[in-house]
Amino acid sequence: MTILTGDFLTLDDGRPAVRLTRAYRRPVEQVWSYASDPAALARWFPSTFEAAELRPGATIRFFDDPQMPESTGTVLAADAPHHLSYTWGADEMRLDVTALGDGSTRLTLTNVLESADTAARNAAGWEVCLNALDAADRGEAEASSTPAWKELYDAYVAAEFPSGAPVPGSDDATRGGHTPDTSTPDA
Repeated sequence: MTILTGDFLTLDDGRPAVRLTRAYRRPVEQVWSYASDPAALARWFPSTFEAAELRPGATIRFFDDPQMPESTGTVLAADAPHHLSYTWGADEMRLDVTALGDGSTRLTLTNVLESADTAARNAAGWEVCLNALDAADRGEAEASSTPAWKELYDAYVAAEFPSGAPVPGSDDATRGGHTPDTSTPDA
Protein backbone atom coordinates (compact mmCIF):
# COMPACT_ATOMS: atom_id res chain seq x y z
CA MET A 1 0.00 0.00 0.00
CA THR A 2 1.36 3.40 -0.99
CA ILE A 3 1.12 6.07 1.68
CA LEU A 4 0.16 9.49 0.31
CA THR A 5 0.81 12.70 2.21
CA GLY A 6 -0.76 15.17 -0.21
CA ASP A 7 -4.17 16.79 -0.17
CA PHE A 8 -6.11 18.28 -3.07
CA LEU A 9 -7.91 21.47 -2.18
CA THR A 10 -9.67 24.45 -3.64
CA LEU A 11 -8.39 27.74 -2.24
CA ASP A 12 -10.71 30.53 -1.08
CA ASP A 13 -10.16 32.27 -4.43
CA GLY A 14 -11.31 29.14 -6.31
CA ARG A 15 -7.89 28.01 -7.56
CA PRO A 16 -7.00 24.30 -7.27
CA ALA A 17 -3.93 23.29 -5.26
CA VAL A 18 -2.06 20.34 -3.83
CA ARG A 19 -0.57 20.57 -0.36
CA LEU A 20 2.03 18.34 1.28
CA THR A 21 3.41 18.71 4.79
CA ARG A 22 6.46 17.36 6.55
CA ALA A 23 7.79 17.78 10.09
CA TYR A 24 11.50 17.89 10.90
CA ARG A 25 13.27 17.77 14.25
CA ARG A 26 15.18 20.90 13.32
CA PRO A 27 14.93 24.56 14.29
CA VAL A 28 12.90 26.93 12.11
CA GLU A 29 16.03 28.48 10.60
CA GLN A 30 17.28 25.09 9.35
CA VAL A 31 13.94 24.19 7.77
CA TRP A 32 13.74 27.70 6.27
CA SER A 33 17.03 26.95 4.51
CA TYR A 34 15.41 23.84 3.01
CA ALA A 35 12.81 26.16 1.43
CA SER A 36 14.98 29.12 0.45
CA ASP A 37 18.69 28.34 0.18
CA PRO A 38 19.78 27.23 -3.32
CA ALA A 39 22.34 24.79 -1.89
CA ALA A 40 19.70 23.11 0.29
CA LEU A 41 17.12 23.22 -2.50
CA ALA A 42 19.56 21.36 -4.76
CA ARG A 43 19.05 18.29 -2.55
CA TRP A 44 15.33 18.05 -3.32
CA PHE A 45 13.87 20.73 -5.59
CA PRO A 46 13.51 19.56 -9.22
CA SER A 47 15.10 22.64 -10.84
CA THR A 48 18.20 24.56 -9.97
CA PHE A 49 16.90 27.62 -8.14
CA GLU A 50 18.82 30.87 -8.57
CA ALA A 51 17.79 34.23 -7.10
CA ALA A 52 19.89 37.27 -6.28
CA GLU A 53 17.55 38.02 -3.38
CA LEU A 54 14.26 36.84 -1.97
CA ARG A 55 12.03 39.90 -1.90
CA PRO A 56 8.68 40.57 -3.61
CA GLY A 57 9.21 41.32 -7.28
CA ALA A 58 12.64 39.63 -7.49
CA THR A 59 13.31 37.21 -10.32
CA ILE A 60 14.05 33.52 -9.77
CA ARG A 61 15.74 31.53 -12.50
CA PHE A 62 14.87 27.82 -12.80
CA PHE A 63 17.09 25.56 -14.91
CA ASP A 64 18.64 22.07 -15.20
CA ASP A 65 15.26 20.34 -14.90
CA PRO A 66 14.97 17.58 -17.53
CA GLN A 67 11.16 17.86 -17.41
CA MET A 68 10.95 21.64 -18.01
CA PRO A 69 12.73 24.23 -20.12
CA GLU A 70 14.70 26.97 -18.42
CA SER A 71 12.32 29.62 -17.07
CA THR A 72 11.99 32.49 -14.65
CA GLY A 73 9.56 33.16 -11.84
CA THR A 74 8.77 36.09 -9.62
CA VAL A 75 8.89 36.22 -5.83
CA LEU A 76 5.37 37.06 -4.66
CA ALA A 77 6.04 37.17 -0.92
CA ALA A 78 9.00 36.57 1.35
CA ASP A 79 8.85 36.64 5.13
CA ALA A 80 11.98 34.89 6.41
CA PRO A 81 12.03 32.45 8.09
CA HIS A 82 8.34 31.60 7.71
CA HIS A 83 6.91 32.13 4.23
CA LEU A 84 8.09 32.20 0.62
CA SER A 85 5.86 32.23 -2.43
CA TYR A 86 6.70 32.64 -6.09
CA THR A 87 5.50 31.88 -9.57
CA TRP A 88 6.91 28.79 -11.25
CA GLY A 89 5.66 28.42 -14.78
CA ALA A 90 1.91 28.98 -14.69
CA ASP A 91 1.73 27.67 -11.11
CA GLU A 92 2.40 29.32 -7.77
CA MET A 93 4.58 27.75 -5.10
CA ARG A 94 4.05 28.49 -1.41
CA LEU A 95 6.45 27.25 1.24
CA ASP A 96 5.49 27.81 4.87
CA VAL A 97 7.70 27.05 7.86
CA THR A 98 6.06 26.80 11.29
CA ALA A 99 7.59 26.04 14.68
CA LEU A 100 5.84 23.24 16.54
CA GLY A 101 5.61 23.07 20.31
CA ASP A 102 7.85 20.00 20.62
CA GLY A 103 10.95 21.67 19.14
CA SER A 104 10.34 20.41 15.62
CA THR A 105 9.34 22.45 12.59
CA ARG A 106 6.66 21.90 9.97
CA LEU A 107 7.27 22.59 6.28
CA THR A 108 4.11 22.99 4.20
CA LEU A 109 4.43 23.00 0.42
CA THR A 110 1.39 24.28 -1.46
CA ASN A 111 1.45 24.09 -5.24
CA VAL A 112 -1.33 26.35 -6.57
CA LEU A 113 -2.20 24.86 -9.93
CA GLU A 114 -2.98 26.53 -13.22
CA SER A 115 -5.26 23.59 -14.01
CA ALA A 116 -6.88 21.04 -11.70
CA ASP A 117 -6.01 18.14 -14.05
CA THR A 118 -2.35 18.47 -12.98
CA ALA A 119 -3.14 17.61 -9.33
CA ALA A 120 -2.29 13.87 -9.35
CA ARG A 121 0.79 14.44 -11.52
CA ASN A 122 2.19 17.25 -9.39
CA ALA A 123 1.28 15.68 -6.03
CA ALA A 124 3.19 12.54 -7.05
CA GLY A 125 6.16 14.63 -8.15
CA TRP A 126 6.24 16.67 -4.95
CA GLU A 127 5.94 13.46 -2.94
CA VAL A 128 9.12 12.19 -4.68
CA CYS A 129 10.86 15.52 -4.08
CA LEU A 130 9.92 15.68 -0.40
CA ASN A 131 11.02 12.07 0.05
CA ALA A 132 14.42 13.24 -1.23
CA LEU A 133 14.36 16.11 1.29
CA ASP A 134 13.45 13.67 4.06
CA ALA A 135 16.47 11.55 3.10
CA ALA A 136 18.75 14.62 2.99
CA ASP A 137 17.47 15.68 6.42
CA ARG A 138 18.43 12.22 7.74
CA GLY A 139 21.89 12.60 6.17
CA GLU A 140 21.26 9.99 3.48
CA ALA A 141 22.51 10.46 -0.06
CA GLU A 142 19.12 9.55 -1.55
CA ALA A 143 15.69 8.33 -0.56
CA SER A 144 15.66 4.57 -0.12
CA SER A 145 12.71 2.21 -0.29
CA THR A 146 10.30 4.94 -1.31
CA PRO A 147 7.73 4.55 -4.05
CA ALA A 148 8.59 5.62 -7.59
CA TRP A 149 6.72 8.47 -9.25
CA LYS A 150 4.47 6.15 -11.31
CA GLU A 151 3.33 4.22 -8.24
CA LEU A 152 2.58 7.48 -6.43
CA TYR A 153 0.81 8.91 -9.46
CA ASP A 154 -1.39 5.82 -9.77
CA ALA A 155 -2.20 6.04 -6.05
CA TYR A 156 -3.15 9.72 -6.34
CA VAL A 157 -5.38 8.93 -9.33
CA ALA A 158 -6.99 6.10 -7.29
CA ALA A 159 -7.49 8.64 -4.47
CA GLU A 160 -9.51 10.67 -6.99
CA PHE A 161 -7.11 13.56 -7.42
CA PRO A 162 -7.88 15.32 -10.72
CA SER A 163 -5.67 13.92 -13.48
CA GLY A 164 -5.25 13.80 -17.24
CA ALA A 165 -2.60 16.45 -17.90
CA PRO A 166 0.32 15.42 -20.15
CA VAL A 167 3.35 13.75 -18.58
CA PRO A 168 6.62 15.16 -19.93
CA GLY A 169 8.83 12.36 -21.09
CA SER A 170 5.93 9.93 -21.43
CA ASP A 171 4.82 8.42 -24.72
CA ASP A 172 1.22 8.31 -23.50
CA ALA A 173 0.19 11.94 -22.86
CA THR A 174 -3.19 10.84 -21.49
CA ARG A 175 -1.75 9.04 -18.46
CA GLY A 176 -0.86 11.96 -16.22
CA GLY A 177 1.15 15.13 -16.02
CA HIS A 178 4.32 17.03 -15.23
CA THR A 179 6.50 15.50 -12.59
CA PRO A 180 8.17 18.24 -10.59
CA ASP A 181 11.08 15.93 -9.87
CA THR A 182 14.28 15.15 -11.70
CA SER A 183 13.51 11.49 -12.33
CA THR A 184 11.54 10.15 -15.25
CA PRO A 185 7.90 9.26 -14.63
CA ASP A 186 8.66 5.54 -14.91
CA ALA A 187 11.66 5.62 -12.55
